[in-house]
Amino acid sequence: MNVDKAVLSFAGIMVLISVGLAWFVSQAWLLLTVFVGLNMLQAGITGFCPAAIIFRKLGLQRGCAFN
Repeated sequence: MNVDKAVLSFAGIMVLISVGLAWFVSQAWLLLTVFVGLNMLQAGITGFCPAAIIFRKLGLQRGCAFN
């Protein structure tokens, strides 16, 4: 797995968790979904992604999106 796939997988997991928490606990958890979406948008525009930096430090190979 490379950094690109790890970032997308992590974002997908976070969205699913926040939707589940919104359904069972409180709709305020949808703010986490908004945060993840905004982070993905800014990463697409600027190329800066904190999760990609963390995954690189964990030893994952670089992908083409987050060089």
